[in-house]
Amino acid sequence: MQLHDVDQGIHKHKKRKRIGRGIGSGHGKTSGKGHKGHSSRQGFKYNALFEGGQMPLARRVPKRGFVNGAFRKDYAILNLSALEACYETGAVINEEILRTRGLVKGRHDDGVKILGEGELTKAFTVHANKFSESAVAKIVAAGGTAVVVQ
Repeated sequence: MQLHDVDQGIHKHKKRKRIGRGIGSGHGKTSGKGHKGHSSRQGFKYNALFEGGQMPLARRVPKRGFVNGAFRKDYAILNLSALEACYETGAVINEEILRTRGLVKGRHDDGVKILGEGELTKAFTVHANKFSESAVAKIVAAGGTAVVVQ
């Protein structure tokens, strides 16, 4: 093989396969679908994980451990440092106010959890679904209150 042979047969813009355009095209009549069977029918789609009848990989591989995904809690997590930066002393903070400010985004079915990362110097009244112990301690130490909402 010579260096100038490398690009032989490689086309930058490959022509698309035009199916159902007569017997002379090589893709006429059955349009590459063969005869009969579900894969020849209109509207048929292969499942992306289908392996031709072979036992699928997801079923061949052994399962290990405990999976609790269906019952996992989903909280929007927020640190005290974010509250310190965004709100003034004496503010009443709840999920609705956090969403309007853009601190909580997206869908979190179980509400908001406040964590104790960062220092707190302002007194807030914080309404949330869960608090870490350190967050409650820092809020109370700063002169605020932590209210658990259900």
